[in-house]
Amino acid sequence: MAKRMKPAEGAMTLAEMKEFAGFAAATQRYVRRSLDVGLDRDDAMIRWSRDVVEAASIRAQAQHYRRLPAIRALVPDDSGLESAEQMMAPLITLTAFDLGQGRLTSFSAYRFLYERLVGAQVRPWLPAAFCAASAMPHLHPELRRTLLQSISEAAATASGWSSRQPAFFPYWVEKVDVTALPH
Repeated sequence: MAKRMKPAEGAMTLAEMKEFAGFAAATQRYVRRSLDVGLDRDDAMIRWSRDVVEAASIRAQAQHYRRLPAIRALVPDDSGLESAEQMMAPLITLTAFDLGQGRLTSFSAYRFLYERLVGAQVRPWLPAAFCAASAMPHLHPELRRTLLQSISEAAATASGWSSRQPAFFPYWVEKVDVTALPH
């Protein structure tokens, strides 16, 4: 028997879908591709590479995303600095890679992706990782400015975070020729 969603769960899922729909097409594509790579969904190389440059980018992404299981295991249960050190370095490095791809151009897009890649427990650490990676010298100064200006004061200074896991995980849907469907 199918489990029924509570009204609040449905509303939150709809809010997540609306947030994703508000991202630029290139950001949506990168998020879906990243989820395929990071969650081992489908064959990302076959689905997403349009040329040799993109294929190389996906291979590099897969190499970096091998750190995801370790990052998930290292997310601290509290805000203590002692336990944060082991997790933050790989999280910042992974974040710097993704931001360097130029498709995640705001904190909200980054947060959306990383809540799904790592899980809700990483939320308190995302502003710090995002700001650190956004300030790295490998990014063009204009991109650094755009990224750092995208994080709101509320996101940067939140006193608490939801532990609710995301419900909406966008994926690729093949186009259908509606003229070929039976009427």
